[in-house]
Amino acid sequence: MFVRLVYESFRRQTRRKLLVAIAVTLGATVSTAMIGIATGIGDKISHELRSYGANLVVTPEEDNLDVQIGSVDLKPGGGAYLDESALPKIKGIFWRNNIAAFAPELPVNTGVGGEQVTLLGTYFAKPLRFGKEDFTAGVRTAFPWWKVSGAWPTDDSEDVLVGERLAAKLGLAVGSQISVSEKQHRVSGILSTGSSEDDQIIAPLALAQEIAGKPGAVSKIFVSAVTKPEDAFARRNPDSLSPADRDRWYCSPYPQSIAYQLQEAIPHAHAEQIRQVAQNEGNILSRIKGIILLITLAALFTSGLAVSAAMATAMFERRTEVGLMKALGAGYFSLSMIFITESALLACGGGVVGFLFGALLARELGRAIFGSQIDIQPVLLPVILGIAVAVTFAGSAFAIRRAVRYDPVLALRGEA
Repeated sequence: MFVRLVYESFRRQTRRKLLVAIAVTLGATVSTAMIGIATGIGDKISHELRSYGANLVVTPEEDNLDVQIGSVDLKPGGGAYLDESALPKIKGIFWRNNIAAFAPELPVNTGVGGEQVTLLGTYFAKPLRFGKEDFTAGVRTAFPWWKVSGAWPTDDSEDVLVGERLAAKLGLAVGSQISVSEKQHRVSGILSTGSSEDDQIIAPLALAQEIAGKPGAVSKIFVSAVTKPEDAFARRNPDSLSPADRDRWYCSPYPQSIAYQLQEAIPHAHAEQIRQVAQNEGNILSRIKGIILLITLAALFTSGLAVSAAMATAMFERRTEVGLMKALGAGYFSLSMIFITESALLACGGGVVGFLFGALLARELGRAIFGSQIDIQPVLLPVILGIAVAVTFAGSAFAIRRAVRYDPVLALRGEA
């Protein structure tokens, strides 16, 4: 009899039940899409922000020493260098797949046109190998906003780039010859970065090492890594953690843990995050997740209101049926179970359909915003069903409570 009552309710009030199911489906769709985007947005945003440059810098360990005796500062004066041969080891760290790009630098002061100019040696797109993995390192991937009018030099050539402000000052153009340390070099392109490089000469690292008389020397390395925004745990000193916590810290892609691993890979190196970049990433991610949360709550609140309105109307239309069942001896519990079962079935049906539509919506939003789809994992289905049930019960609780309290006499007379 219980099953028949529930079945007849759906058969005779198909339109009302469909309105409730649609409201639940819409809420579940938005919730699925937003939760899916929120869980996958961290890596997507981090990949997107990597187009804005490096977020880690590696320098010689000696440059970070701060030694004083009395009032005399004995900090080394910039004479320390990293070993170029250690650069491929960057791709040997635990989070090697998170290293999107890196570029070494070696600045050298040199005379050009009677003036002292900084010549910056670096990689442009140098092929490297670590173990069995081949990869390319250089400013073309580490600093993708660098714009070159002309052609990029190759790393085995002696061609150079000239910053646009310096080129205008010296009257240089693409194809011109420039004398650096009494040797002529071809200007293959004019560089525009909007920063200090516009007043510099950018040359292959080997050329800068030759001018400086420092073969194999590197002054710093800029690393662009896909990282997880830091939290309180990320900022803890790994040496003070228990073995279990240290393993969790080490195996999380925090900027600090990747920097720590870079120090392990490169001898006599000190690595740290470029804090402004890392903090901006965390702020952007927090704000986007906040907006997603507000959208989800607004969708669920709207869905709950729609369910409440539809259920209230449905219960009012069934007041005679409720009065008859109460007159025949039905109690509060049995009546409540009928209405709760109906709500649970509507919630589960709407939740499943909403989950499927939400997965499609998240995939399309991922393609539209990030150029790659966001996949919703099946493990999210129980969460969505739980949300759908909670919203449906919250929206129908008042209507069910009012229905089971109908006076059977008034209900049968149509006066409830």
